[in-house]
Amino acid sequence: MNSLGFIITAILYLGGIAYLGYRGYRKTSSNQDYLLAGRSAHPFVMAMSYGAAFISTSAIVGFGGVAGRYGMGLLWLTFMNIAVGIFIAFVFFGRRTRKLGKALGSSTFPQFIADRYEAPGMRIFLAAVIFLFMPIYSSVVLIGGARFLQEVLSIDYTAALIIFGLVVAVYVFFGGLKGVMYVDALMGSIMILGLGSLLVMSYWKLGGIVAAHRELTALAPLVAERLPQEASLGHAGWTVMPTFNSVWWWTLVSSLMLGVGIGALAQPQLAVRFMTVKSSKELNRATLIGAIFIFFTVGSAYLVGALSNVFFYYTDKGIAGNISGKLAIEAAGGNQDMIIPLFITQALPPIILYIFVLTLLSAAMSTLSSLFHVTGSTIGHDLIGGLTGKDSMKLNRLGVIAGIVICVTFGYILPPGIIARGTAIFFGICAASFLPGYVAALYWPRATAAGVWASMITGVAASSFGLLFLHRSESAALGICKMITGKPELISSFPWPFVDTMIYSLPLSILALVVVSFCTRPPSRRVVVKCFHYYK
Repeated sequence: MNSLGFIITAILYLGGIAYLGYRGYRKTSSNQDYLLAGRSAHPFVMAMSYGAAFISTSAIVGFGGVAGRYGMGLLWLTFMNIAVGIFIAFVFFGRRTRKLGKALGSSTFPQFIADRYEAPGMRIFLAAVIFLFMPIYSSVVLIGGARFLQEVLSIDYTAALIIFGLVVAVYVFFGGLKGVMYVDALMGSIMILGLGSLLVMSYWKLGGIVAAHRELTALAPLVAERLPQEASLGHAGWTVMPTFNSVWWWTLVSSLMLGVGIGALAQPQLAVRFMTVKSSKELNRATLIGAIFIFFTVGSAYLVGALSNVFFYYTDKGIAGNISGKLAIEAAGGNQDMIIPLFITQALPPIILYIFVLTLLSAAMSTLSSLFHVTGSTIGHDLIGGLTGKDSMKLNRLGVIAGIVICVTFGYILPPGIIARGTAIFFGICAASFLPGYVAALYWPRATAAGVWASMITGVAASSFGLLFLHRSESAALGICKMITGKPELISSFPWPFVDTMIYSLPLSILALVVVSFCTRPPSRRVVVKCFHYYK
């Protein structure tokens, strides 16, 4: 990479971020501005901010790397992201969340749920769950950005973690959600341009769409020959779904498609976006923008990840050096998180490389800024504010600092190849813990506070138990199950060690909500009228 060209590009990029962050700072005069951008966000800004917060380096680097290793079956996650994460979220969740949130005067997701059920303790509980588990997701996003900087700029990984965290911290700390959303709109636009360019240039580099897919399909026999471990997991080629009922099939369907796809509905950093617009009309306009954003970002990343195998295997040695003749996961030294960074540094011309550097930085920074903002509001507004009754921008900003320190620490100690898995863990826990109570808050007047308590506790408990004792990826790594029982997981019969925890924790959470709600006194008519007449 041309150092001078990149430096000039980076200065212009950081200058744009600084201006938008400063603009957010100047327009943030109250805690309501800091938490909800004054409830007056433009639909384009809201949609791009939602998409940029939704799609991060975990999707581009992490899941793109998974596609490079296992193939295009991951495109079903793109469908889930659009159908569930955008359409269902905006149409069936967004409008009611905006109306009820404004009526209740709620500023955060934990406060929204607690105010809806008139249960202040829920605010503390939800904040504690977010505080405990969100750093996992934040750290894998940070890892994705830092790994990219490490590869592209040849800098120390620890230094990349710290620099990345500090840059994001500055505009989140001062600008609040207005600053975050302004910067997100810029970064989302860069992401569409960068990933769209990446896909076009990748097909051009590989001889066109038909030739690229034909060559990728022809590589299928190499799975058994060169990747016997992946073949044993059900990998059958890069242009077909994995073998039905195999380890990789269960991982793809239960953890990635369902865990991440459904889990998007209960993400605190996304739900709060619905409360930032003035009316449902703005949400309607934002839905199409969000769908286009998802299509051009994650769809491109997953296609390019799979197609990188063709480049690494067929390219001339003069272009790719000593990695010619290798499949993508081989070229990346076994670390799937390095496939996308390695491909773009080897395959793309400088101008596209510069754009994609900004794309990856934008993806990581936009999601991190949202996660840091939610972490800060969780610590300052919900935990400290809920316990002490105090509420101020100062507390929220101190919470941002605490969240960044935790995130950087996790980023340093988590193992390689963790990006996609860490994302799926957080999304699955959010779905099991928050989604039933969230849906009931919007659509089921009969739901009781006791039922929601039972649902949340069941969701957290079932998810945690599954991670510690049932799902092999986590239980084996954590070692608690082996220490107690002498086995890496309690149930070793296939497919249970590979079934995502959300597959059973979410139904149990729903069941707890329904049973306990029907076994306890219905909410008063006052509560039902207060909450549901706003939807008419």
